Amino acid sequence: MCRVYINADPILYESRTRSLRIHGVITTVRLENLFWDVLHEIAARENMTTSQFAVQLYDELIALRGELPTNFASFLRVCCLRYLSMRTEKDVDEPGAVPGPMAAASASAVASEAKPRILKTV
Repeated sequence: MCRVYINADPILYESRTRSLRIHGVITTVRLENLFWDVLHEIAARENMTTSQFAVQLYDELIALRGELPTNFASFLRVCCLRYLSMRTEKDVDEPGAVPGPMAAASASAVASEAKPRILKTV
């Protein structure tokens, strides 16, 4: 079973740092390549660049929470995992399952249907 995980291409878990300009301020975000790939996939679905999508997530997070994110890189990783989880549950890859860009209405509908994850501490 572990071979499925340990045989992953090392390039996938190498980290890459990108600079993002968020409202005129340049900040750097360091993520593993696989997460950048998933963010790129989500952004493409939304007809955005990866940078534009990250800035939109940042803005929407502030609008929702009313405060700056404490760990934006971790937030982006969680977004990727939630996207992959919803894609698996909803078969998003099937034609017609989710139209082109996930519009705000459909995205909120998907989010409201998403099952909350219960954290288990070990």
